[in-house]
Amino acid sequence: MKTTKAVFAAALAAALVLGATGIWAARVGDLVNNVTIKDAEDNPKKIPDFGKKVLFIIYADTQTADDNDPVAEAVRELKLDKTKYTGLGIANMKDSWVPDGIIRMVIRKKIEQFKRTILADDDHVVAKAWGLGDCDDKSVVLVIGVDKRLKYIKKGKVRGAEIQKVIDVIEAEVNEP
Repeated sequence: MKTTKAVFAAALAAALVLGATGIWAARVGDLVNNVTIKDAEDNPKKIPDFGKKVLFIIYADTQTADDNDPVAEAVRELKLDKTKYTGLGIANMKDSWVPDGIIRMVIRKKIEQFKRTILADDDHVVAKAWGLGDCDDKSVVLVIGVDKRLKYIKKGKVRGAEIQKVIDVIEAEVNEP
């Protein structure tokens, strides 16, 4: 009995360490849950349309906020059915050296300019809940299906053929009966 408890405790400790270090990372097919983060005015906000529409999300540190603009623009050009699809950005504020007030001001300007939803994660809520690992100086592209499962995930710049892969995944999910 003591051996079983010791093995279980060691396995649990390893799982916690691996998850915290990002070694045990999110993968396509993983089920993710909606989380409460913040809007541009610092009010608590759940991710809109979670579990109701296909979501295209760019989760980015402020230093990499524009890294995935090419894939965002390619997806925007698709003119997808807004009853089945939502695209949004989430600012990883925790890893930024820029003061939160300035980040929120920039978010409000971008919301007005691009007519897009941009939320703020000031405590790694998304990264922890979804197993994204270390997101400092990184931009993460995610597609989440209506079934709340990751359909696509890439940490870093999405370019070339990889942009088409994102488009293919989104279109397949949006056209799912």
